[in-house]
Amino acid sequence: MFSKFTSILQHAVEALAPSLPLQEDFVYHWKAITHYYIETSDDKAPVTDTNIPSHLEQMLDILVQEENERESGETGPCMEYLLHHKILETLYTLGKADCPPGMKQQVLVFYTKLLGRIRQPLLPHINVHRPVQKLIRLCGEVLATPTENEEIQFLCIVCAKLKQDPYLVNFFLENKMKSLASKGVPSVISEDTLKGQDSLSTDTGQSRQPEELSGATGMEQTELEDEPPHQMDHLSTSLDNLRVTSLPEASVVRPNQDYNLVNSLLNLTRSPDGRIAVKACEGLMLLVSLPEPAAAKCLTQSTCLCELLTDRLASLYKALPQSVDPLDIETVEAINWGLDSYSHKEDASAFPGKRALISFLSWFDYCDQLIKEAQKTAAVALAKAVHERFFIGVMEPQLMQTSEMGILTSTALLHRIVRQVTSDVLLQEMVFFILGEQREPETVAEISRHPLRHRLIEHCDHISDEISIMTLRMFEHLLQKPNEHILYNLVLRNLEERNYTECKPLCPEDKDVVENGLIAGAVDLEEDPLFTDISPENTLPNQEWLSSSPPATPDHPKNDGKTEVHKIVNSFLCLVPDDAKSSYHVEGTGYDTYLRDAHRQFRDYCAICLRWEWPGSPKALEKCNLEAAFFEGHFLKVLFDRMGRILDQPYDVNLQVTSVLSRLSLFPHPHIHEYLLDPYVNLAPGCRSLFSVIVRVVGDLMLRIQRIQDFTPKLLLVRKRLLGLEPEGPLIDHITLLEGVIVLEEFCKELAAIAFVKYHASSTP
Repeated sequence: MFSKFTSILQHAVEALAPSLPLQEDFVYHWKAITHYYIETSDDKAPVTDTNIPSHLEQMLDILVQEENERESGETGPCMEYLLHHKILETLYTLGKADCPPGMKQQVLVFYTKLLGRIRQPLLPHINVHRPVQKLIRLCGEVLATPTENEEIQFLCIVCAKLKQDPYLVNFFLENKMKSLASKGVPSVISEDTLKGQDSLSTDTGQSRQPEELSGATGMEQTELEDEPPHQMDHLSTSLDNLRVTSLPEASVVRPNQDYNLVNSLLNLTRSPDGRIAVKACEGLMLLVSLPEPAAAKCLTQSTCLCELLTDRLASLYKALPQSVDPLDIETVEAINWGLDSYSHKEDASAFPGKRALISFLSWFDYCDQLIKEAQKTAAVALAKAVHERFFIGVMEPQLMQTSEMGILTSTALLHRIVRQVTSDVLLQEMVFFILGEQREPETVAEISRHPLRHRLIEHCDHISDEISIMTLRMFEHLLQKPNEHILYNLVLRNLEERNYTECKPLCPEDKDVVENGLIAGAVDLEEDPLFTDISPENTLPNQEWLSSSPPATPDHPKNDGKTEVHKIVNSFLCLVPDDAKSSYHVEGTGYDTYLRDAHRQFRDYCAICLRWEWPGSPKALEKCNLEAAFFEGHFLKVLFDRMGRILDQPYDVNLQVTSVLSRLSLFPHPHIHEYLLDPYVNLAPGCRSLFSVIVRVVGDLMLRIQRIQDFTPKLLLVRKRLLGLEPEGPLIDHITLLEGVIVLEEFCKELAAIAFVKYHASSTP
């Protein structure tokens, strides 16, 4: 109480006294702090009971005032005094000793405000960055300390300064072993010991700097030249005693930890205070984005950042319940890593494991954003660490297990992070994890060369419909990601040589089927009012999507294929016989809706694929190796097999299979278009295409229709029930087949619309 009264009285005297020149005032306040250590006998009283906080605040105010009164970039006498007399070094020593108690907090606040309020660059000065570096090593030593908030504020202001001037980061990269050698300190660590250092150690202690080992205090004689000799002796003794009684540091030298700013932030990410942990994550985000190559290398090779990211991902993943409803995993709200706040009591849609799921997805989002922002080499190293230590080490065993519940949960989680990932570098590693890096054509003998890819594709045809649907959904979202390797690995590598074709003219039998370019009985699209809706003169203006389609190359000029596209469209529209069609009995089920969706989706796919420089036309047959045996690849094989059983599969499975196939058909690659959307391609013996698979299904359908009484009324009733136009009633015989016929009809309309839209895109200049 008495000390507070003294402080108030001092402020009153200062207000009444004539103003001193700034430098004298600054020196006065600094001398008042040093006198405390010379004169005090009670070092147990907290710093808040002394005048030290007030003097430090006054010193800051004087420095800010001095800078405001001078021209930009000019260093005033008070700042010169602070730098020349190594005041920051001395404050660091006092803060490290935390004498009087609470002094560390005051020093952290002073450093933070000094760096934040002074506009001129201070960190390039050795008498600033050296004590700043030392103070950084004091941060995060012990979690949940009273100074945690001040520590993170200090570290974040340093990160912000480095973000402004990235080259300054080089002042904070230390080679400790070289430093020890240069000081003549004998090395007591063998090379084998260094190699055997546990990089995953959670020891948060920082090794001593040579300056500390040599006993440097920063309180030099020039600073106290006008002090009486006996007072100088007292102060020197006091500081020596402070060093002896200071907090113990780690006794093991860790030469790998030479980026202490990162290490301190890593320690604080483990803080039980969520706000501190988020601020530490923000600081790391700033540091990884610095463009300095040396800092990026040090970040990934000499700190535990990679281990922190992957170990926490692993522990949060393992904390998830063994079984979580896939619908809950898919529908849980979007996660932002900085807003990971969840209250079970306030959540009306809570489910077992939701807290753990949100924590996992939130941390994955942080890893994704960190890699997205990181300098290129750092991003690659971080993503590879996630691949090796989390994807392979933790997720793969779960995806390869035989328990159906385990497979379903792990696949649903994989599906969720496939949807969530936005970093191109992390996406690349995820794709290599799921599909492997192979780019040569597949063979039946080597179908399981990448075990996880093989297992996931097999799961698309699993005995459990839930697993099949979830895996197909995962592949559907994977195909929408902006990564060329996905489509190439799954499909394109097997179509490169066009060896699914046989180079021969149309047979007479084929010519009998086609009359004037149209299938007998087909509708002429030019007379169909629904197709005229998409002409430029009608209701779809502003077709800027056309400009997104791949341009024609000089080697492959566009030709007029209008008759051809009518043939293709009618081929798909007429595949399902009239006896098996039901859409024309229900309003709003025409293929005009498919045309509009195809426009939008094709535009989106063109935008994704534009930078992949795909050719505008198929590879010339004379340049193709047509003699090589054709295998459509494991992925298309499973999809075609599934498509062939469309009349005998559940409705939801059929919807998902046709959805993946329509996604594939939308890609603007000429070989995909030819193989999936051209009914007139001459298939080589033993080969099948999407069209030929559907033709076989239709043939089977025509035989089975004849054995079902009242087929058409039942088909119409099922369609109306699916559309919600009729209430659910008694179970209808052959419901699976009837639903399969409806999906088949809609799928053929969708393929016709996609073919038409792709034709218009390629024929429009």
